[in-house]
Amino acid sequence: MNSAISVSTLNTQIKSLLETTFINVYVEGEISNLTYHNSGHIYFSIKDENSTISCVMFKGNAKYLKFQLEVGQKVTITGTITVYTPRGSYQLMCTKVEPSGQGALALAFEQLKAKLQAKGYFEQENKKKLPAYPKKIALVTSPTGAAIEDMKKVATNRWPLVELILIPTLVQGESSKFDIVESIKYADRLEVDLLVVGRGGGSIEDLWAFNEEIVADAIYNCEKPVISAVGHEIDFLISDFVADVRAATPSNAMEISLPDINEHRIYLDNFSIDLENRLKNLLNKKEVDLNNMYKLFEQNSLDSKFNFISEQIKVLKERYFNILKNYFQNKQSRLDLLKEQLKLSNPDNKYKNGYAQLSIDNKIVNLENLDLNDRVTLQTPKTIALCTIEDIKKQ
Repeated sequence: MNSAISVSTLNTQIKSLLETTFINVYVEGEISNLTYHNSGHIYFSIKDENSTISCVMFKGNAKYLKFQLEVGQKVTITGTITVYTPRGSYQLMCTKVEPSGQGALALAFEQLKAKLQAKGYFEQENKKKLPAYPKKIALVTSPTGAAIEDMKKVATNRWPLVELILIPTLVQGESSKFDIVESIKYADRLEVDLLVVGRGGGSIEDLWAFNEEIVADAIYNCEKPVISAVGHEIDFLISDFVADVRAATPSNAMEISLPDINEHRIYLDNFSIDLENRLKNLLNKKEVDLNNMYKLFEQNSLDSKFNFISEQIKVLKERYFNILKNYFQNKQSRLDLLKEQLKLSNPDNKYKNGYAQLSIDNKIVNLENLDLNDRVTLQTPKTIALCTIEDIKKQ
């Protein structure tokens, strides 16, 4: 008959068997009972339709987790089976967790994007306006990459008056996110007008530092305007959404932030020509106004007034003399007429040519009113003749 063993011995044997048998487990399931412990460890379970297994991811592995675990999320886990001897329970100790059907980085990107959007990091009303003519720009980037040379070249050609201040920064690798944050905070304390945070192109892993939440926080909390210029035109990162302006490339960041000096030269040339034309027109107008004022002054001067009054007096004199002349002419004509009438009425002249006054009983009558046998008197100033009408002939 076999002798009995202790519970501890049994659990120890089970632990040895399981942990040596299930050294590298690759399992898929749905997350439940999720707990993020303040120690940095993550405790959860994964399940399928029929079974559940407890899981733990210790802090050392959890810090490499790119995305946030969520209840109901389907994941694929790499790990080993461990047994907790005092309770006789086993669990899956996770070394790596990946989202099923989706890359961890892609999921982490979408999760952080949703989180920051909910916090208002992407709101347009929170974006700061870029200065029109920046004097100093801080470049948070690597001192050895192609990005810095491209930005210097574009800035020199576009607006050579600007001063570029390089903040040497680690932009790739696990610790680069901390260096980027420190560089942003340092640049924000400098006397600069804006910051350009970026680097050249690369894989999603190379660019991942710009998808980190602490980098997003540093950009959002920056007091000065920030341009995110990471990778190529097709690359979109969290820093692009948080920054005040996104540039497709580092070179494009310079094009966005700096005015074009050639355009300003053309503008100044056109402005100079326009100003010259305006001045000419203004001077011509003022000259016309001055001439008009001079003429008006001449018209209202004492000499002009005296000449005007003299002319008025001359006109009045001519008009007066004309009136007198006409008056005397009229009177002379009237006098001549009266003289002629008087001459005609003179008795001495009235009867010169065989004329005599015809009357009947001292009443003057017309020859046409006489009848036969009328006794009439023919009278001149010197002679009176009594006559009898013997015959009347009508003509």
